[in-house]
Amino acid sequence: MKRLAFASLGAIAAVAVASPAMAQAGCSRESLQDLADTYVEAQTLGEGFRVPMGEWVQYRENNALSSMTFGGVLADPHEVDWYRAFLDTQTCNIFVELIVDDAESPWVLGTKISTRGGLVNRYDVVTSTKGDWLFDASKTLEYAQGEDWRVIPEADRLPREAIIAAADAYLDRFNDTSVEVPWGPDCARLEGGMTTPRDAPGSTCDLGIPEGIQLVDRDYIVDEALGAVAVRLRFGSEDGLSDAHIFRVESDGIRYIHTITNCGGVENCGFPPLGEVPGS
Repeated sequence: MKRLAFASLGAIAAVAVASPAMAQAGCSRESLQDLADTYVEAQTLGEGFRVPMGEWVQYRENNALSSMTFGGVLADPHEVDWYRAFLDTQTCNIFVELIVDDAESPWVLGTKISTRGGLVNRYDVVTSTKGDWLFDASKTLEYAQGEDWRVIPEADRLPREAIIAAADAYLDRFNDTSVEVPWGPDCARLEGGMTTPRDAPGSTCDLGIPEGIQLVDRDYIVDEALGAVAVRLRFGSEDGLSDAHIFRVESDGIRYIHTITNCGGVENCGFPPLGEVPGS
C-alpha cells in the first residue's frame, strides 16, 4: 500500500480523533517517558502513589472503576520483565505495554495514562492474565523482545492521521471484509502468546481475522516517532470485552500488531483452546 492510500484513510481519521484533550499545548517526550518509568516502578513496588498525580485521579481497569490501593493490579507488587511506552506529545497521554512473566501471577497490561500539567489524572488499564485470550506471558515476552520498534528517522515518519487510519482499516475489517488493510511486508501479529508466522519472507498478518464483529469506543494514543498507535476499545456491546490493539505502522504498511484482551472471567473468552499457529 502506497503513501497515497494512507493519506486517503488519514483524511477520514483526522475528523474522528479530534478531542478536547488536544487543546493542551503539548508535552515533551522526556517528561512523558519519566512518568511512564515512574508508573512501572510503582507497579513493581505495588505503590501507586509514587506517580506524581493531580488532586483528583480516576483509576479504571477493564472499563470499570477500580482502586490503586486495594483490589486493582497496581495495588500489588509485580516484578516487571519488560515494557514499552508510547508517548503522545500532542495529547499528553501515555500508553504502557507491560509484561510480568511470573509463573504464579503473570500479567500483560495495557495502560493508558492521562496527564495534565505534568501530573497524572487518570489510568485506564486493560489487564490480561491466566484464562484470558490466548494468554501466555512467557511467549508474549519472547516475541515482543525480538521485534524492531526503533525510532523512525523524522523524514520517514507518517503523520498521526495516517497511522490511525492504518489501524482503523484493520479494526474495521472485523466487521467489513471489503476493507483494504495496508499490510506491510513481513507483518507479524501477536495475540496473547500466539503469533502469526514471522521473520520469514512473505509473512503476513492477514490470517484468521474474525468477521461480523464491531470494535467500538476507540481511543487512540499515537507516537509518531515509533510509528505507533495504541487503540483502546470494546468488542461490540456496551458491556463488550475490554481490549487494546497496538500497531507499528511504517511507510510501506503495518509491521506489527499486538492484542491485549480481557475475557471478563470467561475462560479464553468462551472459545475452545486453539492449536498453535504455524511459526508460533
